[in-house]
Parts: sequence; C-alpha cells; structure tokens
Amino acid sequence: MNTEIANRNSVNEEQKNNNIIFATGRRKEAIARVRLIPQGKGKILINGRDYLNYFCTIEQRMQVKKPIVAANVENKIDILANVKGGGLTGQAGAVSLGIARCLANLDPQLRAILRKEDLLTRDPRAKERKKYGRKGARKRFQWTKR
Repeated sequence: MNTEIANRNSVNEEQKNNNIIFATGRRKEAIARVRLIPQGKGKILINGRDYLNYFCTIEQRMQVKKPIVAANVENKIDILANVKGGGLTGQAGAVSLGIARCLANLDPQLRAILRKEDLLTRDPRAKERKKYGRKGARKRFQWTKR
C-alpha cells in the first residue's frame, strides 16, 4: 500500500518538475489521453508512432495539427498521445480535443483563440442505438399490403 502512495507521489513530482500537462479528448467511441511537454521540438507521437504514419488522410493530419497551428506553438512542444476505440477519424478528433485542452491549461490566454476556432467543444454526435421492430436505428422493414 505504501509503495502505491510512493509511486503516485513520484509521478506527481515528475509532473511538477517536467511541467507535463495531461488532458483527455473524446470523439464518438474514441478516447485519447494526451500529454504535452512544453520544452519540445515539435514531435507528435500517437500510440508510439509518428502522427504522419498513424493517420492516413490529409484531413485527419490537419485536424490533429489544427490546435497547434492556431496557438502558434509549432516546433515548441512535444505531444504524446495514447488513443483507443473508434475509427481513425474519431481518433483524430479525440487527439485534437486533447491537444486543445492541454494548450488551454498551459496558457489560459490561448483559451479564447482555441474557443474561437471551436477546438475546445466536444462533438456530442454518436451512433444512434438500434430500436426494436426496426432494421437499424431508423430504417423500417419493407411494408407489404398482401
């Protein structure tokens, strides 16, 4: 029990010493745990891989980079993200929200800029559940008269 407390304290001390900022981003079924390191060189690692290798499309890469470009902190910070669940598009949105939240915690003056770009708002859209008596969420079975 004491070792758990000691481990937690050492983690908290590391956070204070390294100024690492943590945040969580969510989109659809994807959850991203993002760590921001202020004294960095601009690396973005997602699940241990470079974000250019992880995300296939340009739109997904742009979405991940958008909060960094809006805050004008390119090549000044490092991003480490662990993402699970959902598809790649949902994961890109989750990472983007996590980065924006980290930046807002890093510098409160950036909050207005990120809010204006609509980067701090969680997208609430999710898959609608299937209802009984239906083929899907809304699609009905074909009606026949005879």
